[in-house]
Amino acid sequence: MADKLNRVRNTNDLELQDRLVAINRVTKVTKGGRAFSFAAIVVVGDGKGVIGMGLGKAGEVTAAISKGTEAAKKNLIRVPIINGTLPHEQTMNFGGAKVFLKPASKGTGLTCGGAMRAVLETVGVTDILAKSKGSSNPHNLVKATILALGELRDAYTVAQQRGISMDKVFNG
Repeated sequence: MADKLNRVRNTNDLELQDRLVAINRVTKVTKGGRAFSFAAIVVVGDGKGVIGMGLGKAGEVTAAISKGTEAAKKNLIRVPIINGTLPHEQTMNFGGAKVFLKPASKGTGLTCGGAMRAVLETVGVTDILAKSKGSSNPHNLVKATILALGELRDAYTVAQQRGISMDKVFNG
């Protein structure tokens, strides 16, 4: 539900940077020999709270990366980032991957690894404590991280959805 609320519709004014997360070489054995192709996971973002993920498959690496970049630009979401970190903790599962994201104080840096680091750097998070449990498959890690980021809500959004003041959100 939150994914539909955070979707970015107009990408004309965004300066998106793409980042390659993983490349996978796939082999199909046929009667004539082996046929190689490549699958590339790409994330794009503006470093100010917009992120998207795409998967591109092609016979060459460069073509797979460009297909992944185009697919990522079609799936952009907006993430609330407050002072370089997240507004609250979030846990999300996708397939065998489970991610845990926790806001951190200024100066902590990115305490995460692999595919999660690529996603969080691209979205513009500078301070976070993150843990991946279960599978380390980059496909599922990236998807779980983006789903977790899509579920985040800041206090202003919560107040607006509930129809109450900001003071009432914090003080009950």
